[in-house]
Amino acid sequence: MSRYLKWSEVPYGGETKPPNDPVNPLAGSWPTTFIKRRGSRFYSPNGPIRFRIPHPNDIDWEAELKVVQETLDNITPRQIQIAKYWGTGVATKQWTPIIDRLIDTYGVTPPYAARILEAVQAGINDTFVVGWYYKYLWDVARPIQYDQKLEPILCTPRFPTYISGHSAIAGCAEVILSYFFPGEAKRLHQLAEEAAVSRLYAGVHFKVDNDAALVMGRQIGDIAVAQLSRQRNSSGKKIDTPYFKDLHARLQPPPYKQAIPYPFNDTCTSNTKSSRCSDSNPKLFIPDKSKKC
Repeated sequence: MSRYLKWSEVPYGGETKPPNDPVNPLAGSWPTTFIKRRGSRFYSPNGPIRFRIPHPNDIDWEAELKVVQETLDNITPRQIQIAKYWGTGVATKQWTPIIDRLIDTYGVTPPYAARILEAVQAGINDTFVVGWYYKYLWDVARPIQYDQKLEPILCTPRFPTYISGHSAIAGCAEVILSYFFPGEAKRLHQLAEEAAVSRLYAGVHFKVDNDAALVMGRQIGDIAVAQLSRQRNSSGKKIDTPYFKDLHARLQPPPYKQAIPYPFNDTCTSNTKSSRCSDSNPKLFIPDKSKKC
């Protein structure tokens, strides 16, 4: 028995029916590169992977909701800017320009640039597949479903909350890019942390969604790096020669402007801070802690 609210069973604030338009619910079954899946288990070359993330039954969702409420009640212009930057477009939109800037700054050769791009994007794909598997397996409700009066900064995505896709791929991208560009590791860590917390600032994720996702994404990144570092060319030498010298690549943000702007439609069917979609009777749901698993 679940001790939390189900995403598929409760309306978003401003809506009258539970969501019936799940985004890519079968993406958790898609092919992967660095990890493999057999049945309900994921594997690395070393065997079954035990992802270091808590089960949703072990999370205090009431406490998590309070963090979201307090964050939105005290949101600053700077935090709104961060939320909007990282929340524009799909989660890869901000990381691909970061990869390109690193490639340019370090004068990476064409074949090696392709290898770096493939490695990072393959890791991101693996992370999305695992994340989507757990999202729909656990079916955890969004903050705007727990508190239907909530006014997020951004539109709440149309899929379960736990774990955060943005945060997971940030963790994975950080680890793989830090393998190729260890001199930039500190800055990449800062970017991953900001990308993750941006989802809390946006009001579309609980803090635990982001924290657990960073852990999982970094874990998948480590699995990818372990395989990349063992690969050899035809002469038997390691393919990769990491860039240890820090050339201080100008990785954005700042500025908090998209590298490739696009006029996205930001119309929501659920409530946000800038618009309320319905005057229906909003509810505040708190999980029943007395129920046992």
